[in-house]
Amino acid sequence: MPASAQGVTATTFVLLGALALVWGSAFPAIKVVLGEMPVLTFRALCLIAGALGVAALAVSRGRSLAVSWRQLGWLAVLGAFNSLGWNIFTAYGLLYLPAGRAVIIGYTMPLWTVIAAALILGERITLRKIIGLALGFAGLAVLIGPDLVEIGKAPLGVGLVLCGAISWAIGIVLLKWRDPQVPTTVLAAWQLGLASLPLIVAAAIFDDFDWRMSGEAWFALAFVVLGAMVAAHLLWFTIVRLLPASLASISTLLIPVVGVIVGALWLGEQVGAAEIGALVLVIAGLFVVLVLPALSWEKRFRNR
Repeated sequence: MPASAQGVTATTFVLLGALALVWGSAFPAIKVVLGEMPVLTFRALCLIAGALGVAALAVSRGRSLAVSWRQLGWLAVLGAFNSLGWNIFTAYGLLYLPAGRAVIIGYTMPLWTVIAAALILGERITLRKIIGLALGFAGLAVLIGPDLVEIGKAPLGVGLVLCGAISWAIGIVLLKWRDPQVPTTVLAAWQLGLASLPLIVAAAIFDDFDWRMSGEAWFALAFVVLGAMVAAHLLWFTIVRLLPASLASISTLLIPVVGVIVGALWLGEQVGAAEIGALVLVIAGLFVVLVLPALSWEKRFRNR
């Protein structure tokens, strides 16, 4: 059972900050890698590394990786949305968008989960969810509105990253609709591993890459593969076990903040009023959708 809010230690806050730093910095790092490595090869490496890292965690905890054929088929469906869709759409989107903007748009995925849950599961959209959605979509409007006005700036990058966020949201809702009933680490390992298979084949067919890259690109690749795909997944599962739901949710609020800051510092991206305004609105929307319900749940739990 997660720790109570009173039992949270300084170590768990360090873990929380580390996760936000790694995942928030991943978007600028991906931008650097994609300047010198094809998308398919890069994402195949990411998913393979993530699958192996999470599988190692599962085995270290005494979990069996064995699943039935029926579970395997459904895990492939979930992986297509949660892992393949998210990774491919965001990577291609970063070819057209600054990393800071992409991370703000990408991490609207909890807002899309609200809509997907209403359509697929029939969940009621409450006033709180409506407020969160309104804030989040207002942030998107502030961020991408000027580009939509100028016909010459086709918002392809925005559309691709939004597709990634929506794909992730659908995957989460499908998991709620039909849980394959396997441990979380086993679930993640299989999803990442199965999603990597079509990318391995596609990269072998379409990518002509000789592995000559700059030192900066190699550093960024190592950071994404070892940090964002392996270490961050291990951090996330540790945090989920240690922290109350509301504090775990806060980590997702910090990720776009870190992404915008790192994009500005590392890549020299401009951070203007549109980026700051969109960031504030999206984070406010995520807070309403993610954190407030968790706080209410914990209060009811403590009062029982």
